[in-house]
Amino acid sequence: MTPDALRALQAPHKTRYRDDPAAARQTLTAEGTLDVERVACRVTTAPSPAIAGLHPSAGGDGSFACAGDMLLQALVGCAGVTLCAVATALQIPVRGGTVRAEGVMDFRGTLGVSKDVPVGFQEIRLTFDLDTEATPEQLDNLLKLTRRYCVVYQTLVKAPTITETVRPRRS
Repeated sequence: MTPDALRALQAPHKTRYRDDPAAARQTLTAEGTLDVERVACRVTTAPSPAIAGLHPSAGGDGSFACAGDMLLQALVGCAGVTLCAVATALQIPVRGGTVRAEGVMDFRGTLGVSKDVPVGFQEIRLTFDLDTEATPEQLDNLLKLTRRYCVVYQTLVKAPTITETVRPRRS
């Protein structure tokens, strides 16, 4: 995609959000259906649903996606798209490459084996291997702007307020 094509795609949205800031505040949703018998949750995704279950290190058999892996995949997808958009907009020569996220966690936390071990990732490493002749300055700027504009990255770095609601349904 060319920088002009990217600007053309985004221009109407930017104009709308400048003119009507309230229109920029939107609620994205994710939904899943519980499969209690298999200790799984069928998550609606495009183009097809993903079924999340226990990670093999937490007792799963590996036949379902792990939500922790899905979190890392969301980070990879978002950071990759953001990097491509920034490179396109700034005409930084990136021909291709890979994005890899590695998350380190201690399963004693999520399994309740040790109350001293936090639940969740203690460390996430994000690596971009790029096919590029960009200068070190361009790469620094590319990484800085990718961090700034990647929704998943920023959500992980600056955790949002989360509220929970349980609504029992009687059949």
